[in-house]
Amino acid sequence: MLVVVALFELQIEFAQSLKDKRSVVKSLQHKLRDRFGMSVAEVALQDVHQRARLALSFVALEHAAADANLDRIQAFIESNTDAVMAGFTAEKLEFDEGLTF
Repeated sequence: MLVVVALFELQIEFAQSLKDKRSVVKSLQHKLRDRFGMSVAEVALQDVHQRARLALSFVALEHAAADANLDRIQAFIESNTDAVMAGFTAEKLEFDEGLTF
């Protein structure tokens, strides 16, 4: 089992205020949750009105499935927001399924 954590940094060039930024970020968070059913949160740059950093996480059974899902998420972000993706990184954490309680 894999737990995947990804960070996406967005450039919101048209944002003139934190309110403009918040509308873009909140909209994208809701779209990601609705489409992919994952945890999404703004984790940094809250006081910068033209940049946002979102973290998301999900569980996958295999590396190939995790990579495919990350590709779909990246494509979704690029096509469903007015912001430009400035950066992206992800980590896959492997957990042993043989745990006993």
